[in-house]
Amino acid sequence: MGISCYFHDSAASLIRNGEIVAAAQEERFTRIKHDPAFPKNAISYCLAEAKLNVADIHKIVFYEDPALKFKRILKTYASFFPQSIPFIGRSLFKWLRHSNWKARLAKEFKQHLDFDIPASKIAHALHHQSHAASAFFPSPFEDAAILVIDGVGEFSTTTIWHGQGNCLVKKANLNFPHSLGLLYSAFTYYTGFKVNSGEYKLMGLAPYGEPTFTETIKRHLITIHPDGTFQLNMRYFDFAVGESMTNDRFHGLFGGPPRESESRITQREMDLARSIQDVTEEIMLLLAKRAKELTNSKNLCLAGGVALNCVGNGKILQSNLFQKLWIQPAAGDAGGSLGAALNYYHIDLRQPRFVSETDLMKGCYLGPNTDEIETLAALSSFNAKYKKYESEEVLLKEVATMLADGKIVGWHQGRMEFGPRALGARSIIGDARSEKMQAVMNLKIKFRESFRPFAPSILADRVSEYFELNCASPYMLLVAPVHASKRREMSETEQSLFGIEKLNVKRSSIPAVTHVDYSARVQTVRRNTNKRFYDLLSEFERKTGCPVLVNTSFNVRGEPIVCTTKDSYRCFMRTKIDVLVVGNFVMQKDDQPKWSENTDWKQEFLLD
Repeated sequence: MGISCYFHDSAASLIRNGEIVAAAQEERFTRIKHDPAFPKNAISYCLAEAKLNVADIHKIVFYEDPALKFKRILKTYASFFPQSIPFIGRSLFKWLRHSNWKARLAKEFKQHLDFDIPASKIAHALHHQSHAASAFFPSPFEDAAILVIDGVGEFSTTTIWHGQGNCLVKKANLNFPHSLGLLYSAFTYYTGFKVNSGEYKLMGLAPYGEPTFTETIKRHLITIHPDGTFQLNMRYFDFAVGESMTNDRFHGLFGGPPRESESRITQREMDLARSIQDVTEEIMLLLAKRAKELTNSKNLCLAGGVALNCVGNGKILQSNLFQKLWIQPAAGDAGGSLGAALNYYHIDLRQPRFVSETDLMKGCYLGPNTDEIETLAALSSFNAKYKKYESEEVLLKEVATMLADGKIVGWHQGRMEFGPRALGARSIIGDARSEKMQAVMNLKIKFRESFRPFAPSILADRVSEYFELNCASPYMLLVAPVHASKRREMSETEQSLFGIEKLNVKRSSIPAVTHVDYSARVQTVRRNTNKRFYDLLSEFERKTGCPVLVNTSFNVRGEPIVCTTKDSYRCFMRTKIDVLVVGNFVMQKDDQPKWSENTDWKQEFLLD
């Protein structure tokens, strides 16, 4: 069993004889987004899924080395002394209190799971090695370069590895405080979004802007070398010794204080987003080139939080540096739990790998399933009105018709996804041909910023007809241009629009998933991975001629993706979703009893 926790996105994963049996984030059970707590619910789920108890587990592997991390923090205190004095007073005691991490984990197991864990059963991996293992061992490659980029592990912020068979060899390393992940997070903070959550927004905002600050960033904040290594100018950052990401010197450089959260987004924020995105892509490409030189491999695996920058991933793919690319879908710290388990199994126990033509992630459908008994009990508790379909064929025809008629559907099927993306198990779906779909989903369902784009799900064998993409993208981690044949030529007036004015211009035959730069974050769907979702897309294509649906996560802003039927029904009733489909049960909004809550449910979730 692999465990990640105590920072953000805590999770548990379980492997048996090298097979990934179960994996889930704690947030899905507690309903606290990015929950950092000990993953007691995720552990319980993994054990139940495998029909095991804690005593059956051979080894519990933590995803990093807390002692080494503490050493890095002490070194940081010393390096930035005396600026670090206030920081020492606030945080040193906390770290000393948790220095005996094995005892802490054992205490948590006893407290939450009523089991005494002997110290001999607890091990750890290194943070970046957990990421590297999560990227390589489930991949479809016998040999691959591995690039790990994140904020920081113990010391490492960027590492390059060579994976061969069941071995991992580190080839290059860059240490804290020089971190591409933290640089990107600094701009996330400065533009008014939440660190470790709002980086997606910064990436989505970038196409609205111009790279007017790129040279300023390169001149003052970061020195980039031809091999992809870099140094940050720490005079402009506060993250090493303070509680914010940036300081007054940084603010002066870009013309003022950070944007206040939830305030109006201006052209300055758009241009900042575009500028740091361009710098990030440049570094990612240089690092990929260096990984190629160091390993001479034709394949590349990616993990770490920066590997969720699907625009940068798309640029690496388009560069043709590597023949094939595979990205761990749970690339952040949650995926570290899986990597820790896989690393122990293959490296410490020297167990061989089984390599599949696709990968070993099972489509990332590794979370809890929803059976009919649970569904009926949940719907009964709400007095929900539903229709049950005995025939899957009839169900799919009905849902495809609803989608073609412009209805928005909450789609809850099978095992929940592991990682940050909804991939057709806990999704909100709609017609990609609709010009109004993006605005309706953003403002009336997700309750989030209007500029944020939505992803297309498409039948895998049709992807090259709609997008400039000739490979699979099952985990929604590659951005590709919409195919020229599907684009709409804009008028001169439309082309002259600036910033957020670009938002409502129809750009293609699938406008709901076409971003302002004609890009899309693509999910390719195969029948052998998600049969019901594939068959729904096929039925929708038969009805409309279009094999593409809008796919966004089944949640509102600030809420974790839904897990149970109760979660889905609440979200359905709190929003403008028209139809809810859970398994074979279909609910129409107009048929449901009046929904009321004693409190304002929007206060239940902290805005991300």
